[in-house]
Amino acid sequence: MLKTLIIIPTYNERDNISKLINDIFNLSIKDLGILVVDDNSPDGTGQLVEKLKQRYANLNILHRPIKEGLGKAYLDGFKEAPNRKVDYIFEMDGDLSHDPKYIPIFLNTIKEVDLVLGSRYIKNGGVDNWNLTRRLVSRFGNIYARIVLNLPYRDLTGGFKCYRRKVLENINLDSLSSVGYNFQIETTYKVYLAKFKIKEIPIIFTERKTGVSKFNFKIILESFWRVLKLRFEK
Repeated sequence: MLKTLIIIPTYNERDNISKLINDIFNLSIKDLGILVVDDNSPDGTGQLVEKLKQRYANLNILHRPIKEGLGKAYLDGFKEAPNRKVDYIFEMDGDLSHDPKYIPIFLNTIKEVDLVLGSRYIKNGGVDNWNLTRRLVSRFGNIYARIVLNLPYRDLTGGFKCYRRKVLENINLDSLSSVGYNFQIETTYKVYLAKFKIKEIPIIFTERKTGVSKFNFKIILESFWRVLKLRFEK
Protein backbone atom coordinates (compact mmCIF):
# COMPACT_ATOMS: atom_id res chain seq x y z
CA MET A 1 0.00 0.00 0.00
CA LEU A 2 1.26 3.48 -0.85
CA LYS A 3 2.29 5.74 2.02
CA THR A 4 3.22 8.86 0.01
CA LEU A 5 1.56 10.30 -3.09
CA ILE A 6 3.17 13.02 -5.19
CA ILE A 7 0.65 14.96 -7.28
CA ILE A 8 2.06 16.62 -10.39
CA PRO A 9 -0.28 18.77 -12.54
CA THR A 10 0.80 19.01 -16.17
CA TYR A 11 -0.01 20.98 -19.28
CA ASN A 12 2.47 20.63 -22.15
CA GLU A 13 5.29 19.16 -20.08
CA ARG A 14 6.32 16.35 -22.44
CA ASP A 15 9.93 17.57 -22.49
CA ASN A 16 10.20 17.48 -18.69
CA ILE A 17 7.92 14.82 -17.27
CA SER A 18 10.00 11.72 -18.09
CA LYS A 19 13.09 13.03 -16.32
CA LEU A 20 11.07 14.21 -13.32
CA ILE A 21 9.31 10.87 -12.87
CA ASN A 22 12.57 8.96 -13.30
CA ASP A 23 14.40 11.16 -10.80
CA ILE A 24 11.65 10.73 -8.21
CA PHE A 25 11.53 6.96 -8.45
CA ASN A 26 15.33 6.78 -8.43
CA LEU A 27 15.18 8.07 -4.85
CA SER A 28 14.01 4.55 -3.99
CA ILE A 29 11.61 5.75 -1.31
CA LYS A 30 9.47 2.90 -0.06
CA ASP A 31 5.71 3.01 -0.75
CA LEU A 32 5.85 6.19 -2.83
CA GLY A 33 3.61 6.81 -5.82
CA ILE A 34 3.09 9.55 -8.39
CA LEU A 35 -0.23 10.84 -9.69
CA VAL A 36 0.07 13.03 -12.79
CA VAL A 37 -2.98 15.23 -13.38
CA ASP A 38 -2.91 16.18 -17.05
CA ASP A 39 -5.19 18.79 -18.59
CA ASN A 40 -5.38 17.19 -22.04
CA SER A 41 -1.99 18.56 -23.07
CA PRO A 42 -1.78 19.15 -26.83
CA ASP A 43 1.88 18.08 -26.83
CA GLY A 44 0.99 14.55 -25.75
CA THR A 45 2.16 14.69 -22.14
CA GLY A 46 -0.70 12.45 -21.05
CA GLN A 47 0.03 9.83 -23.71
CA LEU A 48 3.70 9.78 -22.73
CA VAL A 49 2.81 9.19 -19.08
CA GLU A 50 0.55 6.30 -20.13
CA LYS A 51 3.59 4.69 -21.76
CA LEU A 52 5.73 5.33 -18.69
CA LYS A 53 3.15 3.49 -16.56
CA GLN A 54 4.42 0.27 -18.14
CA ARG A 55 7.82 0.94 -16.54
CA TYR A 56 6.69 2.24 -13.14
CA ALA A 57 4.13 0.27 -11.12
CA ASN A 58 3.37 3.19 -8.78
CA LEU A 59 2.76 5.75 -11.53
CA ASN A 60 -0.81 6.76 -12.34
CA ILE A 61 -2.43 9.52 -14.36
CA LEU A 62 -5.69 11.40 -14.08
CA HIS A 63 -6.81 12.71 -17.48
CA ARG A 64 -8.85 15.92 -17.31
CA PRO A 65 -10.73 16.95 -20.46
CA ILE A 66 -9.82 20.66 -20.48
CA LYS A 67 -7.39 23.15 -18.95
CA GLU A 68 -9.08 24.74 -15.93
CA GLY A 69 -6.14 26.08 -13.94
CA LEU A 70 -3.66 24.83 -11.38
CA GLY A 71 -6.09 24.94 -8.47
CA LYS A 72 -8.71 22.71 -10.02
CA ALA A 73 -6.08 20.23 -11.17
CA TYR A 74 -4.74 19.92 -7.62
CA LEU A 75 -8.23 19.62 -6.16
CA ASP A 76 -8.99 16.66 -8.40
CA GLY A 77 -5.69 15.10 -7.35
CA PHE A 78 -6.34 15.75 -3.66
CA LYS A 79 -9.71 14.05 -3.87
CA GLU A 80 -7.96 10.92 -5.11
CA ALA A 81 -5.67 10.78 -2.07
CA PRO A 82 -8.17 9.62 0.60
CA ASN A 83 -9.27 6.81 -1.72
CA ARG A 84 -5.69 5.59 -1.84
CA LYS A 85 -5.29 5.80 1.97
CA VAL A 86 -1.89 7.48 1.72
CA ASP A 87 -0.42 9.29 4.73
CA TYR A 88 1.39 12.12 2.94
CA ILE A 89 0.43 14.11 -0.15
CA PHE A 90 2.83 16.31 -2.10
CA GLU A 91 2.29 19.16 -4.51
CA MET A 92 5.08 19.43 -7.06
CA ASP A 93 5.55 21.26 -10.36
CA GLY A 94 6.03 19.24 -13.52
CA ASP A 95 8.63 21.50 -15.15
CA LEU A 96 11.74 20.44 -13.17
CA SER A 97 11.71 23.66 -11.12
CA HIS A 98 11.34 21.55 -7.96
CA ASP A 99 14.29 19.25 -7.33
CA PRO A 100 13.28 15.75 -6.14
CA LYS A 101 16.36 15.68 -3.87
CA TYR A 102 14.30 17.62 -1.31
CA ILE A 103 11.59 14.95 -1.05
CA PRO A 104 13.37 12.95 1.72
CA ILE A 105 13.78 16.19 3.71
CA PHE A 106 10.06 16.90 3.38
CA LEU A 107 9.23 13.39 4.54
CA ASN A 108 11.51 13.66 7.55
CA THR A 109 10.02 17.05 8.51
CA ILE A 110 6.37 16.03 8.07
CA LYS A 111 6.79 13.50 10.90
CA GLU A 112 6.65 16.43 13.36
CA VAL A 113 4.18 18.79 11.63
CA ASP A 114 1.05 18.76 9.45
CA LEU A 115 2.15 20.80 6.43
CA VAL A 116 5.66 21.41 5.09
CA LEU A 117 6.29 24.34 2.75
CA GLY A 118 9.29 24.39 0.43
CA SER A 119 10.49 27.97 0.90
CA ARG A 120 12.61 30.15 -1.38
CA TYR A 121 12.65 33.00 1.12
CA ILE A 122 14.18 31.60 4.29
CA LYS A 123 17.86 31.01 5.05
CA ASN A 124 19.51 28.68 2.50
CA GLY A 125 16.52 28.98 0.12
CA GLY A 126 16.62 30.83 -3.19
CA VAL A 127 15.79 31.11 -6.88
CA ASP A 128 17.88 30.39 -9.98
CA ASN A 129 17.38 31.87 -13.46
CA TRP A 130 14.76 34.52 -12.68
CA ASN A 131 15.04 38.04 -14.05
CA LEU A 132 14.72 41.06 -11.77
CA THR A 133 11.06 41.70 -12.63
CA ARG A 134 10.02 38.15 -11.75
CA ARG A 135 11.97 38.31 -8.49
CA LEU A 136 10.36 41.60 -7.48
CA VAL A 137 6.84 40.42 -8.35
CA SER A 138 7.29 37.23 -6.31
CA ARG A 139 8.78 39.06 -3.33
CA PHE A 140 6.07 41.72 -3.33
CA GLY A 141 3.33 39.11 -3.71
CA ASN A 142 4.55 37.18 -0.70
CA ILE A 143 4.98 40.27 1.47
CA TYR A 144 1.51 41.49 0.45
CA ALA A 145 -0.13 38.13 1.28
CA ARG A 146 1.72 37.85 4.62
CA ILE A 147 0.58 41.30 5.70
CA VAL A 148 -3.03 41.07 4.52
CA LEU A 149 -3.58 37.57 5.93
CA ASN A 150 -1.38 38.08 8.99
CA LEU A 151 0.63 34.93 8.35
CA PRO A 152 4.14 34.23 9.71
CA TYR A 153 5.43 32.27 6.68
CA ARG A 154 7.82 33.79 4.16
CA ASP A 155 6.91 31.81 1.04
CA LEU A 156 3.16 31.57 0.51
CA THR A 157 3.14 31.24 -3.28
CA GLY A 158 5.45 28.25 -3.68
CA GLY A 159 4.07 25.00 -5.07
CA PHE A 160 6.37 22.43 -3.45
CA LYS A 161 4.43 21.25 -0.38
CA CYS A 162 3.68 18.16 1.66
CA TYR A 163 0.46 17.59 3.64
CA ARG A 164 -0.66 14.98 6.08
CA ARG A 165 -3.83 13.39 4.72
CA LYS A 166 -5.85 14.50 7.74
CA VAL A 167 -5.18 18.14 6.78
CA LEU A 168 -6.79 17.78 3.37
CA GLU A 169 -9.67 15.88 4.94
CA ASN A 170 -10.36 18.74 7.36
CA ILE A 171 -10.05 21.98 5.36
CA ASN A 172 -13.13 21.47 3.15
CA LEU A 173 -11.61 21.18 -0.30
CA ASP A 174 -14.92 22.14 -1.91
CA SER A 175 -14.65 25.57 -0.28
CA LEU A 176 -11.41 26.43 -2.10
CA SER A 177 -12.05 28.96 -4.85
CA SER A 178 -8.69 29.93 -6.33
CA VAL A 179 -7.96 28.76 -9.86
CA GLY A 180 -4.38 29.88 -10.50
CA TYR A 181 -1.30 30.26 -8.34
CA ASN A 182 -3.27 31.94 -5.57
CA PHE A 183 -4.36 28.39 -4.77
CA GLN A 184 -1.07 28.03 -2.89
CA ILE A 185 -1.85 31.01 -0.68
CA GLU A 186 -5.42 29.91 -0.05
CA THR A 187 -4.53 26.35 0.96
CA THR A 188 -1.84 27.44 3.40
CA TYR A 189 -4.17 30.06 4.87
CA LYS A 190 -6.96 27.51 5.39
CA VAL A 191 -4.52 25.09 7.03
CA TYR A 192 -3.31 27.88 9.33
CA LEU A 193 -6.87 28.87 10.30
CA ALA A 194 -7.59 25.22 11.13
CA LYS A 195 -4.69 25.40 13.62
CA PHE A 196 -2.56 22.73 12.02
CA LYS A 197 1.21 22.93 12.49
CA ILE A 198 3.14 24.32 9.51
CA LYS A 199 6.88 24.49 8.91
CA GLU A 200 9.01 25.92 6.10
CA ILE A 201 12.15 24.22 4.82
CA PRO A 202 14.62 25.86 2.41
CA ILE A 203 14.62 24.91 -1.27
CA ILE A 204 16.31 26.31 -4.37
CA PHE A 205 13.73 26.92 -7.09
CA THR A 206 15.10 26.64 -10.64
CA GLU A 207 13.23 28.24 -13.54
CA ARG A 208 12.24 25.79 -16.26
CA LYS A 209 14.79 25.14 -19.02
CA THR A 210 12.25 24.01 -21.63
CA GLY A 211 8.64 24.86 -22.36
CA VAL A 212 6.68 28.02 -21.59
CA SER A 213 6.04 29.40 -18.11
CA LYS A 214 2.35 29.68 -17.12
CA PHE A 215 3.07 32.83 -15.08
CA ASN A 216 1.38 35.93 -16.49
CA PHE A 217 -0.23 39.28 -15.57
CA LYS A 218 -3.66 37.67 -15.10
CA ILE A 219 -2.20 35.50 -12.34
CA ILE A 220 -0.85 38.60 -10.57
CA LEU A 221 -4.26 40.28 -10.66
CA GLU A 222 -6.04 37.17 -9.40
CA SER A 223 -3.70 36.90 -6.43
CA PHE A 224 -4.16 40.58 -5.51
CA TRP A 225 -7.95 40.56 -5.22
CA ARG A 226 -8.35 36.99 -4.00
CA VAL A 227 -6.01 37.62 -1.06
CA LEU A 228 -8.25 40.52 -0.03
CA LYS A 229 -11.32 38.32 -0.45
CA LEU A 230 -9.77 35.62 1.74
CA ARG A 231 -9.02 38.15 4.46
CA PHE A 232 -12.57 39.39 4.76
CA GLU A 233 -14.66 36.33 4.01
CA LYS A 234 -16.47 34.67 6.89
